[in-house]
Amino acid sequence: MPDLLASVVDVLASAPILTVFLVIGVGTAVGQIPFGPIRFGAAGALFVGLAVGALDPSLGENLTLLRSLGLGLFCYTVGIGAGNTFFRNLRRQLPLMALCVLALVLAGGAGAVYARLTGISPAMDAGAYAGALTSPVLDSAIEAAGTQEPAVGYALAYPVGVAVAILIVAMVIGRDWPGRRDPRPASADGLEATSVFLLRRVALSELEAFQRNRIRISYLERDGATRVVSPDEELLPGDKVVIVGAPTALEDAIHELGTGYDRCLAKDRTVVDYRRLTVSSTRVAGRTIGELDMHGRFQGVITRVRRGDLDLLANDDLVLELGDRVLAVVPSGDLERAADYFGDSEKSIAQIDAFSVGVGMALGVLAGLVAIPLPGGITLRLGVAAGPLVVGMVLGRLGRTGPFIWQLPHAANATIRQLGLLFFLAAIGLASGQDFAASAFSMTGLAVGGLAALVVGVGAVVLLAGARRVGLSAPRAAGGLAGLVGQPAILAFALSKRDDERVEAGYATLFALAIVVKIVMVQVLVAV
Repeated sequence: MPDLLASVVDVLASAPILTVFLVIGVGTAVGQIPFGPIRFGAAGALFVGLAVGALDPSLGENLTLLRSLGLGLFCYTVGIGAGNTFFRNLRRQLPLMALCVLALVLAGGAGAVYARLTGISPAMDAGAYAGALTSPVLDSAIEAAGTQEPAVGYALAYPVGVAVAILIVAMVIGRDWPGRRDPRPASADGLEATSVFLLRRVALSELEAFQRNRIRISYLERDGATRVVSPDEELLPGDKVVIVGAPTALEDAIHELGTGYDRCLAKDRTVVDYRRLTVSSTRVAGRTIGELDMHGRFQGVITRVRRGDLDLLANDDLVLELGDRVLAVVPSGDLERAADYFGDSEKSIAQIDAFSVGVGMALGVLAGLVAIPLPGGITLRLGVAAGPLVVGMVLGRLGRTGPFIWQLPHAANATIRQLGLLFFLAAIGLASGQDFAASAFSMTGLAVGGLAALVVGVGAVVLLAGARRVGLSAPRAAGGLAGLVGQPAILAFALSKRDDERVEAGYATLFALAIVVKIVMVQVLVAV
């Protein structure tokens, strides 16, 4: 049996690619095994990587490039996907950012007290702090300590931090506590369409729900003739219209305009027609719906946008992305012309723009290399994680620069993100396996495990309790916790439980900020 194991290790050591994909495959399977109410999902690759890496140190060698590539791709695609939402809701994010700083400082202080009581050295305490919060700031701790001792604390604390954070997110993500400052987006409640019979005269320019983009109006039937409503329309008593919006917005609109109407106006498609059109044209992607001027171009209107599994209300300021499916309502004779304008080609969006991805990633890596001097002789580098994330958020907000489209089709973004995450987790598990196995079941290992659980627990309590108190939603708080801990697997787990844009926005808000705070904190912990 020992000979067989040695032969297997030799094969795996001679073929690193085989080892990585074996860890990914088995880890993904392990991640689907239920442990009580949760599954670890992609984090299974981390735990299997630790087990395999513990067999021989050679299995975790020369994986630095793969680890950095996976982490960079994951963070860049998260930034691209969340950038527009983040900047749109920046003022709403400020309380969460303040809570993040407070949570990290208090977690570090609690960990330092625990380390003093249990005899853990300051250097190992700093490494455990970085590992529990799964942060790419280990190099800062090693440089400050002048030894490799922080690396041992990092390896011991890392899996504990992941497990504890996932358990906490599992308890929080499904809750719906009052979020007065963070209302549910329309996509969270779903969109519906209904016909309305008007009982009073009203101009759309005076209809608050229409002007605030809470509803869209498409069909208008007046005196037996049907057409698409105009943005500056004045609706008259006796008109029949089709309204699209979230259920609560529809109820308010019906109450304000008139009464529900049994006949569906959209069934008659002889004069006005509708179709889901795929955005595959580069002249459309990266532009807002308002910029397209659907009424002036086609005498039509876009009522909703299908993005991934979410139906979004077609607000004028919504930036269209490649792969979006817009519901266009236009005169029947203009439907094919509208399809040509949007592209409407699934084949076209199956290919990514390698130029924009390459340039965007290069800019992100460059941003991560920039050294920023801070007071006290501390040097800050965003690194391969936060650099691509920050650049991705900026480019995601821009959408396009001239002919260059920075955003990725939703399906392509999800695929690249998942691959990057799995490469990162497999590589870091393989590289940390030996250190983890050497100390995991010793008294030092148990003490560091307790330290990791304490650091994550204190940080989570401060952040989540504070978020609830200031009126932020549970999805945004859970995403914020994933960003505070800095672990992609936690974000992936949260999204698997709740597909809500506030989760990604919370993660992107705190990820880069948390890295900055952690860089300062690990150097403080070494010094004390």
